[in-house]
Amino acid sequence: MIDDLDKNILRALNKNARMSFRQVAKKLEISPATLHNKVRKLENSGILKGYIPLIDTESVGYHLMAIIGLRVIQEKDIEVQEVISKLPQVGAIYEITGDWDLILICYFKGRKDLTHFLKKELPISYIERAITHLVLKVVKEEKRIPV
Repeated sequence: MIDDLDKNILRALNKNARMSFRQVAKKLEISPATLHNKVRKLENSGILKGYIPLIDTESVGYHLMAIIGLRVIQEKDIEVQEVISKLPQVGAIYEITGDWDLILICYFKGRKDLTHFLKKELPISYIERAITHLVLKVVKEEKRIPV
């Protein structure tokens, strides 16, 4: 369980993870040592999983985003998840309820890459059905969760 100070630390880091511990501590009116210890506890407990840059996908050549739904042969679902999780085009895999078993969020440089992915890289023999949706425009994509 996290306390109010933990929440405030997470909010500050969520706003700007590059802010120095000295700046965060000053903002929260605590000592840098206290902040360091609290952050270490949040990291060790798995609540704070890491720090990554948010990169604009189009700026690095990924001009096509696809949401792919998969229906998987049930006794092969773990195998499919393991194979797909190693594919660099896959940004996220969600195991879901409903008509589909998995939803993938994938990034491609273009249609040729998408076609190759669908026909050559997915473990086709274990997939009963797939549906691909091309993203026309990202209206909102928030990586930070409210704390």
